[in-house]
Parts: sequence; structure tokens; C-alpha cells
Amino acid sequence: MRPSRTVAIAALTAALALGSLPGLAGSREPSLDQQPTADAFREVILAATGGRSTTSIVAPDSAYASAGRLAPSSVYAEPGVAAAPADRLAAAIPAVPVAWSWKPPRYKISGTATFYDNGTTAMRLPRGTIIVICAAGGCIDRVVNDYGPQMPSRVVDMYRPDFFAICRCGWWTGTMLVTVSVY
Repeated sequence: MRPSRTVAIAALTAALALGSLPGLAGSREPSLDQQPTADAFREVILAATGGRSTTSIVAPDSAYASAGRLAPSSVYAEPGVAAAPADRLAAAIPAVPVAWSWKPPRYKISGTATFYDNGTTAMRLPRGTIIVICAAGGCIDRVVNDYGPQMPSRVVDMYRPDFFAICRCGWWTGTMLVTVSVY
């Protein structure tokens, strides 16, 4: 009983594999583009017309026509060809500088920072305080979400990806010097 069952499973697996690979079973080249001939189309008689001609259908009255509809005799105009009317006022767009700047911080704290996997923490700042942390690799703005670190020499614990984004140091580094601007 077992050998025949094993053979049946193997045959079924082979049949499914051949059926799922279109390259093995079908054509390897795409078919040529061919225009359809007139013989491919034939007249269809709809049951709704009951064999009557569709040319005798009466157009709906003008109450059904929308205000912006296009008639077969409508003329199309290209946009942007005509000049603006002379009585139109020109819009004045003020010149806006490209650069931006931070408002001045309330105060700054300098010291060491380390990483912490649960967000940005600062022992001397309450939750919700907006801070900008600057190091050798750049600056990053964050919101304090927890109370910490407990060592007086550290001013902030940072989320690990944020720490290495502004650290410019190797993965083995545990601390870096930072300046924290408090807003």
C-alpha cells in the first residue's frame, strides 16, 4: 500500500509542477500582433429593443441636459493661448528667504550622552520638553519622554538610532559629548 501511495504522490507533484510552469507547458515566444478582421464582429440583437431599430430612439428633453455638457457641434479652445484681460490685477508674491533658523533656546546643557532603547530621557528636564541635541555628526530635535539618566555626569540618554545618527563613531562607542539646547 505504501509504495503505490508514494508513487501517486510523486506523480501528482510532478503534474502540479508542470502545470505551474508556463515555460515548460506553453509557448516560449510571444504571439504576433494581429489586427482583428471584420469577420470577428457580428451584429448583436438586444432583447430590450425587441428587434426594433435603434435609430428611432428619441433624445431626452432639454430638462435632462446639464449646464456644462458638450454637444457634438461644440468648439474646443486650447488653454493658455489667449492673453489675460487688461483689467485684471497682477498678483504680488513676496520674496521668501530659503533658509530658516531656530528660535533662541532658553538655555544649553553640555555633557555626555549615551543610548537608551526606550526613547529620549533627561534627568534635569520634565517630560514633553523639546530639545535639540548636537554632537560631532550633527543635530537632532527630540521631545523628552522619560525621566533619567541617574548619573550626574550624563545629561541625556538617547534612542539608539538617534545616538548613532549624530555620533560619528563606531558601534562599540557607549558615550559621546553633546550640547543640549532646551526650548
